[in-house]
Amino acid sequence: MELIIQRTIAFVKATLANAEAGHDWFHIERVYNNAKRINTVEKGDELIVSLAALLHDIADAKFNNGDEEIGPKIAGDFLKSLNLENEIIEHVQQIIRNLSFKASLGTITFQSKELDVVQDADRLDAIGAIGIARAFTYGGYKNRVLYDPEIKPNLNMTKEEYKNTQAPTINHFYEKLLLLKDLMKTAEGKSIANQRHEFMLSYLEQFYTEI
Repeated sequence: MELIIQRTIAFVKATLANAEAGHDWFHIERVYNNAKRINTVEKGDELIVSLAALLHDIADAKFNNGDEEIGPKIAGDFLKSLNLENEIIEHVQQIIRNLSFKASLGTITFQSKELDVVQDADRLDAIGAIGIARAFTYGGYKNRVLYDPEIKPNLNMTKEEYKNTQAPTINHFYEKLLLLKDLMKTAEGKSIANQRHEFMLSYLEQFYTEI
């Protein structure tokens, strides 16, 4: 297993060498570490959790013209090169397909303990101090305004509306980030999320004070 993980890490680092800063290797590493921490309690399949955490953003749809199958395909092709069992490969691909917040706005057709672990791990990196930094990094990457009081958050977006939104970055807190605490599925994920959620609320209070 150790060699498989080492080869996967090398592949991910090389593939994401020029990635947007909020979805780069360091994001992957944080999610991987979060997933391992959560899985010490949840006891999911260690190899599947590790591979899915490492490969979950290997080709994020939002950087690939909305193609939601490119990530699972690239991950699957790589895992096949490691001669892993089809059952493992397909499980990892299903986790990648169903991991994102955007996916949760559509129809979920797959569930597993390993998905819960990696999903919580990924969501933890979207909240708290790092989550705030990532939100503004991506907003800058997309040239979005920080805040516009005339544009109110859309709290009932469809999956397509979420994919195509150009709203100010502050709106993203209400449309996604502040919702994640209550979407956590594991006990450890919930515990960590509570503190990070409170930090975001404090940040927003300071933001509006300065505004």
